[in-house]
Amino acid sequence: MTVLVAGASGRTGRDVLDALLDAGIRVRALTSSPETVETLELQGADEVVVGDLLAISTAREAVEGADAVICAVGSTPGANLLRGPLVDREGVVNLVDAAADEGVDRFVLVSAIGVGDSKEGMPGPFRALLDLFGILDAKEASEEHLRRSGLDYTIVRPGGLTNDPAAGDVLVGEGGDTVSGSIPRADVARLLVAALFTPESENRTFEVVSREGRRGSVTGVVDVDWRHPEPVVRR
Repeated sequence: MTVLVAGASGRTGRDVLDALLDAGIRVRALTSSPETVETLELQGADEVVVGDLLAISTAREAVEGADAVICAVGSTPGANLLRGPLVDREGVVNLVDAAADEGVDRFVLVSAIGVGDSKEGMPGPFRALLDLFGILDAKEASEEHLRRSGLDYTIVRPGGLTNDPAAGDVLVGEGGDTVSGSIPRADVARLLVAALFTPESENRTFEVVSREGRRGSVTGVVDVDWRHPEPVVRR
């Protein structure tokens, strides 16, 4: 099994790499930053592809021969976003289309609480900032494109991401305005990898926060039997 991790050099992507490698899964890392290649190789990535998902040729190269995709790309608010297309929209759309053409078995997408019908789960000031740069609209368009693609998918909308150690106690909502708060990236990474092995998560969209990081009321919590792969020793 080969899993493509798009956005592998980002903080969430690096945690996804660790979770996949701990399970003995072959990893192809995609990064737009040539300077991160050595770091990703030292981390254990079996292959590293360098390229910009805004180019469809990069997306096609990245998914060739892959069995599954975990997409953890994202934009940081800044003036540069006002000058052109966003990887959150055009880049993800290119990757989804390439994966569909390649016949990839599974596509797992990291989105965010605050997107679409989960709008109220994101604090107003932060939502206003992301709206200013079109990031939430871009993520919503990508979610919808994935749902229409014909791929078996899971969309995970985490709350505010932290660099804390994995808590292991996660609240999973489904239905939009369900849960709000924060969650360690390491917990998100474990769910993304588990989604590859959890038939119950197919073609569903979840909002996730840690129990410790929850904020406000909790509704629409669902009980999913996440199938976490067993750690193995790679040789």
